[in-house]
Order: sequence, then C-alpha cells, then structure tokens
Amino acid sequence: MTKSEITGITRANEGIQGISWNILGQTYVPKSYAENSFSWHATLPPGTFVPPHIHPDQDEYLYMLEGKLDFVLGNSEAQATAGDLIRLGMGVPHGIFNKSEQTAKVLFWVSPSRKLFELFWGLHNMKEQKPEDVVAMAAEFNIHFLPPPPG
Repeated sequence: MTKSEITGITRANEGIQGISWNILGQTYVPKSYAENSFSWHATLPPGTFVPPHIHPDQDEYLYMLEGKLDFVLGNSEAQATAGDLIRLGMGVPHGIFNKSEQTAKVLFWVSPSRKLFELFWGLHNMKEQKPEDVVAMAAEFNIHFLPPPPG
C-alpha cells in the first residue's frame, strides 16, 4: 500500500474494503493493512476461543474494548477486561478464551503484517473450519498451533 492508500478513516462497524471474516465462530473486521502493521476488530461470542499458538516473527497486541477474556501467556494464565492492553511478544505461546457469558470486543494488531491478512482470507473461505485443516493452513502462513495439554 502507498502512503495515500494508508491515509484515511475506517469507519466504525466497517472493515477496509467492506471486508468481514468469520473465523472459528468469531467475526474479524480488518481496520488497517500495510506491510509493517495489520489491525482488526474482533467480536468473540461467549464460549469461543483461539487455541494456543505462536507467531515466530510477529508481535501481537490486543486492546480490550468490551467484555472479559482469559489468556494463556507462555506458562501463565491471566484475565483482561475493557481498557486493558495485552502484549504478546513474537515467539511467546498464547491462547485466547472467552469463558464469560458476555461477548468480548477487541482491537487486535500485529507488527509486521507478514501473511496474516492472507491467512484470515483462507480460513474465512474454508467450507468447514475443521481443527486439523485450520492448524495445517496456519502452519503454511507461519502461525503454529500447539498441541492440547495432556488430559
């Protein structure tokens, strides 16, 4: 994208180019996309989650707008609520879980973008998002899901 394509306003409740993705029961709406940064608004209904995974070459951030989420951050667990900023350094395993009874709304962003935008298109376009297919596709885009813990 050129500087003139980056400059502008992405309106509330809209994604760039009108895009909205359904990924693992969640709605992702891209807000900005450039080589160095990619952001999206995510709506995570109760009971949805992003299994533990690693971004080996991206830092990821989440700004909690509404609700409460539980996190696995490396070897620890944490919770975040509206107004909290979650920082996920590259290479650190993390998982995101909405265990509450209320929808969570979050602004996510990664830096650099790498191929996450393309991965989201691929996942959105899957006929059925079977866990093994999601894991395989993510690995092709250098996002690596971790095996579930024993038990």
